[in-house]
Amino acid sequence: MSERILICVAWPYANGSLHLGQIAGAYLPPDIFARYHRTKGNEVVMVSGSDSHGTPTTIKAEQEGKTPEEIAAFYQQEHQDCWQKLGISYDLYTTTGTENHAEVAQDMFLRLLEQGYLYRQTVSQAYCPNCHRFLPDRYVEGTCPHCQSPNARGDQCEACGKLLDAPDLVDARCRICGTPPAYRDSEQFYLRLSNFRDRLLEWVRQQTHWRQNVLNFTTRFLEEGLIDRAFTRDIDWGVPVPVEGFEEKRIYVWFEAVMGYLSATKEWARLQGDPERWRRFWQEESKSYYFIGKDNIAYHTIIWPALLMGYGGLNLPYDVPANEFLTIEGGKFSTSRNWAIWLPDYLSRYDPDPLRYILSINMPETSDTDFSWREFVRRNNDELVATYGNLVHRVLTITYRNFDGCVPTPGTPDERSQQLIDRAKDTLDRMDTLLYGCHFKEAIGVAMALAHEANRYLDEKAPWKAVKEDRQAAADSLYVALYVISGLKTALYPFLPFSSQKLHEMLGFEGRVEEYGWKPTVPEPGQKLQAPQPLFTKLDEKVVEEETNRLGTEQ
Repeated sequence: MSERILICVAWPYANGSLHLGQIAGAYLPPDIFARYHRTKGNEVVMVSGSDSHGTPTTIKAEQEGKTPEEIAAFYQQEHQDCWQKLGISYDLYTTTGTENHAEVAQDMFLRLLEQGYLYRQTVSQAYCPNCHRFLPDRYVEGTCPHCQSPNARGDQCEACGKLLDAPDLVDARCRICGTPPAYRDSEQFYLRLSNFRDRLLEWVRQQTHWRQNVLNFTTRFLEEGLIDRAFTRDIDWGVPVPVEGFEEKRIYVWFEAVMGYLSATKEWARLQGDPERWRRFWQEESKSYYFIGKDNIAYHTIIWPALLMGYGGLNLPYDVPANEFLTIEGGKFSTSRNWAIWLPDYLSRYDPDPLRYILSINMPETSDTDFSWREFVRRNNDELVATYGNLVHRVLTITYRNFDGCVPTPGTPDERSQQLIDRAKDTLDRMDTLLYGCHFKEAIGVAMALAHEANRYLDEKAPWKAVKEDRQAAADSLYVALYVISGLKTALYPFLPFSSQKLHEMLGFEGRVEEYGWKPTVPEPGQKLQAPQPLFTKLDEKVVEEETNRLGTEQ
C-alpha cells in the first residue's frame, strides 16, 4: 500500500551562496529520501525555499548598498540554479517573500492569539547606539551564560544548543560594530511556550524511531523546562504583525520561517490546480520528515511542534533526521576566512554525481565527518570509476560487441550465478529498510558492496574469454551481470540520479528510472542496448593541490 510522504527541507538564508556543509547536512539527504519514495510509488511532496526575511539578508543588503528584495531575489535564483544542477528534486522551492506565505504566517499568528497562546509584554530590547537601530537577536553576540562559549548569539548558543534571549548574554556586543548594546523598552507579543512543555515531553518520549542524538537533545531540553519566547520584533523586514498598533513590527523570523513548510505545501497545492490538496499531507494520514542540521533541532522538535499544537488540527512531525556537521580538510567552515567549498564553484568544474557520492558515503549522520579533496579524488577514481563504472563499462562493452548490441538469451543459471542474482534482490530489500529509516550512509555502502561482488563474479566467469570457446556460457554470465547492473542503477538512483538515468538508457529502457519501481528491472533478451559510454570521469591527482589552494590560507 502506498504512503503519503511530506518532506520538509531547511530553508537557507537568501544572503549568500550554498556550501558543502549545508548540502551534506540538510539538502542532499532529503533528495535521496524523496527519490527513493517516488521510486517506491509513494505520494511524495518535497518543499522548501529561501528564507528571505532573515536578518543576514538585510545586513548583506546594507553591505552592498542594495535593497533586501534585490539580495533575496539574486540568491533565490542562484540557489535554484544549484538545485537543478545538483539534481535536488524539489516539488516546490519557493520563498518567504510571497503573499501566500505572509497570509499563512498571519493566519497562524491570529489563531494562536485567539487561542490565548500569545500575550503582550513590555521587554528590554537590544539597541545599538552606534548603528542607531534595534538589533535582532542574531546580531547580538557575547558569552553564553550556560556553557561560557564566547561566541553565542542572542537567539541561540551553537556550542551547547541552548535557546537564548539577547539580555542573557554576558559581555554582549553588536555583531555589526562591536559596541555594547543599550536596552530600550518595547512592547512585543510573547508565545506561551512554557504551556506546551508537558504535552511536548509526552509526545517526544513516544518518538523512539528518532535518531538518538535528536531524541536525547530534545528530551533533555524539555526536562530542563521551557520559557516563553518573544514572537515579534522591532524590525522592518519580514511579515507584518496583523494587529492594530503593531504595524511597524514583524513576526520573529524563527517562528515565521518554520511556518514556511505549511505555506509552501499550500502554494504547491494551488499550483497543482487543487488548492485543498495540502490537507492530504497536513490533516490526513501522512508522515512528515524534517531534514535539518543539528543546530536547528530545537526549532523543529520543540518550537514548530508547539505552534502546530497551538494552531490545532495539523500533523506533528513524524521524524526529524538531523545530521551532524561536515568539516573541510579538518577545519570548521569559516566564510570569513573562505574556509569553505561553495556549491556554485564546485558545479562550475565538476559533475554532480561524484559530489553526491562522497557526501553520501561519508554522510555525517551520527557524528561530524570531514571532506578533503584527496579523499574526493580517491573515491571518485577508485570507487566510482574503477569499481562501479568499470563494472558497467566492461559488461556493456563485451555484450554490445559480441551479441549484436542486444541483451543475450540466457540459459538456466548455475549456483554461482543464482547466488549473485539473489544478492542483487537482497541488496534492494536491505536498502529498502535502510532508506525507509533514513540510514543513507549504510544504504549506499550496501549498494557498493554488490558492485564489488559483481566485479569478482565477472573476473571468475571471464566472458571475454568464454565468448570464443562457449558462447552460451558467456551469454549466461553477461545476462546475470546485466541483471545486477540494472539492479544497481535502481539502488543507486536516489544517490546518483544522473549516472543511473544514463545507465538506464544504455540498457535500452525508456522513461525515467523511478517509473520502473523499487525492484530489479530485468532486461529482456533481445533488448537493444545503446553504445556504451563511461559513467564517470577519472580525475587527475593535481586536482587535490589545485582545489586545496583555493581554500583560505589559514586553518
